[in-house]
Amino acid sequence: MKLKSEYMRTEEKVIFALRELYSKYGYAQFKMSKFEEYDLYVKNKDFLVSDSVITFNDTNGKLLALKPDVTLSIIKNSTDSSGVQKLYYNENVYRVSKNTHSFKEIMQTGLECIGNIGTYNICEVVTLAAKSLSAISDKFVLDISHMGLISSVLAEINDDVKTQILKFISEKNTHDLISLCDNEGVDSKTIVSLINVNGTVDEIKEKLLAIPFPESAADALEEIFTIANILENTQDKDKIHFDFSIVNDMNYYSGIVFKGYIEGIPTGILSGGRYDLLMNKMGKKSGAIGFAVYLDFLERFMEETKEYDTDILLLYNDTDKLAEVLKTVDTLTTQGNRVLAEKTVPEGLKYKTLLRFE
Repeated sequence: MKLKSEYMRTEEKVIFALRELYSKYGYAQFKMSKFEEYDLYVKNKDFLVSDSVITFNDTNGKLLALKPDVTLSIIKNSTDSSGVQKLYYNENVYRVSKNTHSFKEIMQTGLECIGNIGTYNICEVVTLAAKSLSAISDKFVLDISHMGLISSVLAEINDDVKTQILKFISEKNTHDLISLCDNEGVDSKTIVSLINVNGTVDEIKEKLLAIPFPESAADALEEIFTIANILENTQDKDKIHFDFSIVNDMNYYSGIVFKGYIEGIPTGILSGGRYDLLMNKMGKKSGAIGFAVYLDFLERFMEETKEYDTDILLLYNDTDKLAEVLKTVDTLTTQGNRVLAEKTVPEGLKYKTLLRFE
């Protein structure tokens, strides 16, 4: 059965478009239960978009949670292998909505690439992130960074200070960043220079090479330049930028990280990166990279005002032969119309054509 797009909500159209996109690139659908043991989330709460989780006791007394995330479940169920496992998902998650600030069932879609991750896999995932944004709007930007650069600079700093520095980096708050670094005896010049680097590969290369990174940053720099040169040949190259103020938790992310934005929404609607450290934390030896598209951010952006609620409003009364009324409705719908049969005109209904049964 082929679904007609005009009968689908915009977010449904996006989900079907992304499902088709990921399938074409060899990603298989991952299905999971609504429930997971609460321990899975409490042990990795910093990885979650929100640390608010709906919990309840199972019949055996075990504490369960309505899933607030899919990636953790995929990792939990993955097995280490020499190959690469490609998975995508369309799952309902349960978390606090950014719009209503209350718990809500939210459709989340995304993909994960797990296993012996190579440069091709990284570039493919980044490309699919760009294509995912393009499926929502042609006015988008995908910003890329690399945690290897900032982690090389912060290697000797304690975790609490790292967390605060990462916060200031993500906000591009250089004033408080410099003040904190001065108080902690950290050289802020390299960090400030890094977060001011943004643009295309041609625009960033000389700037990055001019920054006095520690030797431990060499592999990250090489990977950035390699990936950037490959992405220069992709369809969406003009919308893929490098912005080194993009950071994620250093306890989970070890390499490329990225965020996607579309015009009209003040926050990122796509987030992802390479999270080998999370895999290791959960007892896995494989590498992993993936992203999620947060459809709840699209609610206001994607609100549609339909011109008509129905194509045809068919009015009938109790004296009419109801079998004939039903037959007429069937005929009209067979012709491709949306038909609403009523005795009176519903208040506020928008219709294209008004018919009276005779």
